[in-house]
Amino acid sequence: MDEYDWYDDDDPYVVERPYVVVERQQAGVGSLFLGLALGAGLALLLAPQSGAETRRGIARSARRAQQAAQDLVGDVSGTVADKFNDVRATVEERIEATFDAVEAKKRQVTSAFEAGRNAARQSRGELKDRIAERKAAYKDS
Repeated sequence: MDEYDWYDDDDPYVVERPYVVVERQQAGVGSLFLGLALGAGLALLLAPQSGAETRRGIARSARRAQQAAQDLVGDVSGTVADKFNDVRATVEERIEATFDAVEAKKRQVTSAFEAGRNAARQSRGELKDRIAERKAAYKDS
């Protein structure tokens, strides 16, 4: 293709360039299993050991993998249990602190209410005494 084939006849200043369409395909799980099966088959065919030795090796590897998985599960479950207990203790402490704060506020409100009630009674008594004095002074005059 020469350089003039890139130009459009209608608009000589617009350059059209070819484009490439890329289609993406994702490999499925079937491809993975097929590859695993082929790899395992080739490994068994090309193994320098006898069948009995290979089976013992596979069994030994399986036991190690099982033990490692059990250890991991034990570690993770222990860690999760520890975190759960820590969070639970923290929540219980906060709940207890909240109850204590509520009780303290309740005592303060009760105390303020009683002080207000006593002040009102005292003011009422003083007011009654002043009214009685003013009535007596008014009658005397």
